[in-house]
Amino acid sequence: MSREKVRILGIDTSLRSTGVAVIEARGSEMRALAYGRIHNKPKLPHSQCLENIYVTISDLIEDHKPDYAAIEGAFFAKNAKTAMTLGQARGAAIAACAVQQLTISEHTPRKVKAAVVGTGTADKEQVARMVMRLLNLKEQPQEDAADALAIAICHHHQLALPEEMRAKMI
Repeated sequence: MSREKVRILGIDTSLRSTGVAVIEARGSEMRALAYGRIHNKPKLPHSQCLENIYVTISDLIEDHKPDYAAIEGAFFAKNAKTAMTLGQARGAAIAACAVQQLTISEHTPRKVKAAVVGTGTADKEQVARMVMRLLNLKEQPQEDAADALAIAICHHHQLALPEEMRAKMI
C-alpha cells in the first residue's frame, strides 16, 4: 500500500444502534476522525429508524468524504424477524453509500476480529481494547462505535494486501 492518505467509513448496522466510524490512514498509521452510534429509540417506527440511519450516514459521508465504505457482512440469525430487520438497516446504510458513489465492501465478523486482534474468536472487549490501542484513543469507544472502527481498520488492512490476494479474500 502506498503512503497515500485514505479515509474509510466503517458501519456496524443495527436498527436501534448502528455503529459508524471514519478513520484516516497513511501506511500503517491510522487515526479516528469520527465515531459514534446512530441511536434510535425503541418506540420509534422502523421507517423513521431507517430514515435516520440513511440521513446520518449520508451526512457523515458529506462531512468526511471517505474513499471507501466497509460494512459488517450479514450473519445468520435464528429469528427471521431479527434477520429481516437487520437486512433493512443494512439496506439503508448501503443505499446511503451507493447514492454518493462510495464503493462498499463487506467483512465477516470473524475476519474483522482476526484483522484487529489476531484471532477470529476474540470477544467484543478484546476488539474494543485493541481498537483503542491501534487508534491511540484516550477512552474505550462505546461497543457499536468500537465495532465500526474495527470494520474500518479491517478494510484498511485489506487494502494493504497485494491486489491478487485481495481478490481472493473479498
